[in-house]
Amino acid sequence: MAVDIRPGRVRLVLAPVTAREIDVARRISELVRDVGYEPSPGDAQVLEIAIDTLAASRIVPFWRAVVDYVDGPRPPEVVDPRGQGPSIWFQQMDSPRPQRNRMHIDVSVPHDEAPRQIEAALAARGVLRSDEAAPAFWVLADAEGNEACITTWQGRD
Repeated sequence: MAVDIRPGRVRLVLAPVTAREIDVARRISELVRDVGYEPSPGDAQVLEIAIDTLAASRIVPFWRAVVDYVDGPRPPEVVDPRGQGPSIWFQQMDSPRPQRNRMHIDVSVPHDEAPRQIEAALAARGVLRSDEAAPAFWVLADAEGNEACITTWQGRD
């Protein structure tokens, strides 16, 4: 957990999101209200880069080096030690999937913001590729087939 306090805003970073972190966020929101501010959970968003791989151990060292990152708390994952860039995680594949990209963007949002963000992507000529895992995530694609997932904390094991 990280808290960034600046004039006019408090930014709370919780990852990974579990029931405990959600409870902490609710309590912090209550405290923020008590001192006269209004929490804005709609501003919450996490950007991750996800790379599909058959063998993470073969490619993680390259990505760690090329972006100057370090190992993250949820291996296989690499994170920016400066806290500025998105994390990169490596999704295990069972077999190659030449019919689709092997890299996509994950955008984690509050569950009640996901529909708005999905509608905005569709209105911008995006395509819904899959909602089979909703409400955990939806797979969308741009006009050229590049994929992005809108993810939430809901529906996870």
